[in-house]
Amino acid sequence: MAKYKHLTDKERQLIEQGLKDGFSLREIARCLDKSVSTISREVRKHTQDSDKYPPYRPHNRCIKRGKCSVKQLCEDRPNCTRVCSRCNLCNKACPDFDEQICFRLYDPPYCCNGCFEERRCVLRKKYYLHKKAHQAYREALVESRTGANITEDELLYIDSLVSPLVRRGQSVHHISVHNADRLTVSEKSLYRYVDGGLLQAKNIDMPRVVRLKPRKTKPVEHKVDKACRMGRSYPEYLSFIEQSGVQAVEMDSVIGRTGGKVLLTLMFTTCDFMLAFLRERNTSQSVIDIFNRLYADLGSEAFASMFPVLLGDNGSEFSNPVAIENAPDGTARTRLFYCDPYSAFQKPNVELNHGFIRRILPKGKSFDHLEQSHINLMMSHINSYSREKLNDKSPLEMFGFLYGEEILSQLGISLIPPNEIMLTPSLLS
Repeated sequence: MAKYKHLTDKERQLIEQGLKDGFSLREIARCLDKSVSTISREVRKHTQDSDKYPPYRPHNRCIKRGKCSVKQLCEDRPNCTRVCSRCNLCNKACPDFDEQICFRLYDPPYCCNGCFEERRCVLRKKYYLHKKAHQAYREALVESRTGANITEDELLYIDSLVSPLVRRGQSVHHISVHNADRLTVSEKSLYRYVDGGLLQAKNIDMPRVVRLKPRKTKPVEHKVDKACRMGRSYPEYLSFIEQSGVQAVEMDSVIGRTGGKVLLTLMFTTCDFMLAFLRERNTSQSVIDIFNRLYADLGSEAFASMFPVLLGDNGSEFSNPVAIENAPDGTARTRLFYCDPYSAFQKPNVELNHGFIRRILPKGKSFDHLEQSHINLMMSHINSYSREKLNDKSPLEMFGFLYGEEILSQLGISLIPPNEIMLTPSLLS
């Protein structure tokens, strides 16, 4: 079966012919080597409404037309004795008109193509026409590839960073290279934003302007180091863990509003203890800044004992492993490995523990009004919640036993009495 392929005009023509011949959607899908859902979505999306009436029948779609005996709806025809339901003007003149909808349009094939009653049916019709369907598809395709795939807040952030540097005479390439950790888009996207007039910097501010062809492919996620996975893949992680015997700290991001503040979560798998840090934006530099701050606050020995190995996903915020693995002075402080693409199950602990965060900060809720003190309060409640698999101990108690109470105070996490724990949005309201 062909997958992830757009339907061609020829295939749409075959769909129309199949519907006309009375074939089911399943039979049409089998002929085109497509899934039934693909054909079903195509037909439902591109059916065209039609006011076509059968010849020599009144133009009446009212659901009451069979029993209606109303007369003289037209004020300009006082001498008319004809029942109005037999008149072509009935639906327009009657204040009690209630249109009847054909129930067959709610079931496959969702259109009137090939219907045996189509020639004498007076109800509103829907037809699948391959020419109009392909034209609508082409218009939607062109529209989807225009404009910038970015939120207003993200654009303002990029503008504040890039435009002043461009007006200093720096090239976009130079800016991209030296600010890779602070940018969330590629160099090519920056050129496109400048050329499209989305930034304060204009083409005239650049001595040499690169003319780019229109985008033909879906934009890929911006990564600081495209080869970051080399030597850090999941099989290599398993081998390293087996040889060293250490436990990894799983890390991930929790997104609030797109383009706004986000959380970096660090999960200690030995005790189910989780840390969360608020970041202004989902950039690589924001992650590096957090690890640099932890390294400075905890000290090299405590940091190395707590974070011997990190396991993250393939998000662009983790795409500068060298800066995460090494301190600002170049000292090696940890090892970073990556899960396989689309394999969240390879770091299940942090993913499952996000469920506690979502109880307090539901999905789609903005984090922009929060401060780190709010996040520390939330994590204190979550980490004080006892777990059955820890013999009804809390992750905070287990973490304090392993690493000491002093580190907990440095991290801003405190024990909450069991009966005072709150895991609802009202905690931060």
